Amino acid sequence: MEKTSLRPALTMPQEEMCSLADFFRILGDPTRVQLLLLLSQNGYCVSELAQSLNISQSAVSHHLRALKIKRLVVGRRVGKYVIYSLSDNHVSSIISQGWEHIQESALSRKFRKKK
Repeated sequence: MEKTSLRPALTMPQEEMCSLADFFRILGDPTRVQLLLLLSQNGYCVSELAQSLNISQSAVSHHLRALKIKRLVVGRRVGKYVIYSLSDNHVSSIISQGWEHIQESALSRKFRKKK
């Protein structure tokens, strides 16, 4: 087996590596993932998100604040409401690719069990 160098991976500055780890850590909460999935479809206010997820508005606000700090979501004021949406296409792409990976993994496991 040919040995490959791990050097390129180690050239990422420590600060950026920590930021990347924090990025994935924020996605470790199922409620936050649900929020991101909803926001990948459309923009919503806190009350709409709370109703969709069947959780309190304060819980939604708490999660949105964490997502906003990590710049995954943005809010824009429309009248007396703040409408939240994903901050950019990168977030949508990461969520989509993660979902595809899970689906492929589930399909692969299902196929292996049938053998």
